[in-house]
Amino acid sequence: MSSPSRRLQTKPVITCLKTFLISYSLIFWFTGVILLAVGVWGKVSLEAYISLATDEGTNAPYVLIGTGAVIVIFGLFGCFATCRGSTWMLKLYAMFLTLVFLAELVAGISGFLFRHEIKAKFSSKYDEAVKNYDGKDHTSQAVDTIQRSLKCCGVRNYTDWENTSYFKEDGIPASCCKDTTNCTPDVRKDLEKAADEVYVTGCFVLVTGVMESNLGIIAGISFGIAFFQLIGIFLACCLSRYITNNQYEMV
Repeated sequence: MSSPSRRLQTKPVITCLKTFLISYSLIFWFTGVILLAVGVWGKVSLEAYISLATDEGTNAPYVLIGTGAVIVIFGLFGCFATCRGSTWMLKLYAMFLTLVFLAELVAGISGFLFRHEIKAKFSSKYDEAVKNYDGKDHTSQAVDTIQRSLKCCGVRNYTDWENTSYFKEDGIPASCCKDTTNCTPDVRKDLEKAADEVYVTGCFVLVTGVMESNLGIIAGISFGIAFFQLIGIFLACCLSRYITNNQYEMV
């Protein structure tokens, strides 16, 4: 049996670790809210870019939303486990943080390594979307969204539309127009006249720039949150060990 002075030294350490771990868990909970927000933002703002970068719809925004929701739940679980001082709950919390750390690390590294492949795939998909543009299907609507939001036209420049089936019947899409007042169908069917009424800059360079900057933000957030888990793992393991030792000393 340990001396009373030893137990008195252990209790302040446990109290201190509990305070730090509760603070950490609240911050961890907040990062879950951030991931939820990023997932919703990605779904709303990047849907057009994502739909053209993949053959089918991607679940990436839903993965972020789901991960954020799970982190919110386990952040609250961490606060509860810390307040209860339950060693098995703290160990479970540490295991969850370890899994989150590994998953986010793998996801971040994969996104960084395959960014050039994603860019090349987007180039071919966007070129195909322009050639098959009909102004009605989902892919065509994505092209319109990109051209309006980035104020661009075509893949490399507005003349890319000249070789499409849509141009022969309707000219350059209206989504390329700077101002719809003078951008009539007759003007859009004439490349020389259209040069003054539509955006002449191609979309590919602008789109890849937007994608890379946004992927950089998302990757930075993911890496930051991933390494932040190490603090929680350390605190949870230390608190669990000190609680176990303290219970043993009291026997």
